[in-house]
Amino acid sequence: MKAFRSAANSLTLIAQDELQPFDKINGRYQTFDMHLHSIPWPEDVLQSLGETDVNMKVTLSYFIEPNPARRGWTKKYNYASYGLRFEVKRPLESVAHFMQRINKAARDEEYSRTTGGFSPNWFLGPNLRSKGSLHSDRWSGTASELSQCGYVAVYPVTGWWKERHQLGRWNRKARYSLIVSISTPRIDVDLYTPIMNQIKPIIQIET
Repeated sequence: MKAFRSAANSLTLIAQDELQPFDKINGRYQTFDMHLHSIPWPEDVLQSLGETDVNMKVTLSYFIEPNPARRGWTKKYNYASYGLRFEVKRPLESVAHFMQRINKAARDEEYSRTTGGFSPNWFLGPNLRSKGSLHSDRWSGTASELSQCGYVAVYPVTGWWKERHQLGRWNRKARYSLIVSISTPRIDVDLYTPIMNQIKPIIQIET
C-alpha cells in the first residue's frame, strides 16, 4: 500500500555533486568549498498542513581515501582523507545566521569541541551522526516548521589531505550524494506535484 501512496504523500530528492575540501590560501592549507543546497519544498502545501506531523530524513554519502600510513589510526583526522558534514536551516533562522552556524560547527569539529545547541527535532544530532562516511539522521516536527527549513549545507572538515599536504592531495575534489526524503502520514496530501512543477523547467531532455 505504501508503494502506491509514495508519489503523493512522500518523496525523495537526490543531489550528486563535488566540492574541493581544501586549498592553499596565503601559504596556509585551509578548508575551502561549502555547498548550500536550496531544497524545492512545496512551501504552500506544508504551511497549509499547519501542525500535521511530518518526517524528513537526510543522508550524506561519500568516499574517503584511507591514510597510506599505519600511524593514520592514532588521531581522529589522520585516517580519512577528508570528512563531510551536513546541516539543515532551522525554522525562523535567517540564511546569514545559518551560514555563521555552519562556520562555527566546522571550527568546533576541527578543534575537537562538541557542537552544542542542536535542534531537538533531530533523532541523533550532529555529534552522533558524523561517524564514518555515511551520515544519516531523521527530523520530526510539524509541516509549518519544515516549510521554513529549505536549505541544506554540505561542508568539509579536516583530514590527512590537509594535514599531510606534502603528499600532494590537498587540492583534490571530493564527490558526494545528498538524499533528502520527506513524508506525512496523511494520504490526502500531494507533496510530489508541487516539487515536480518547480524542477520541471530546469530538467533538460536530450533528443
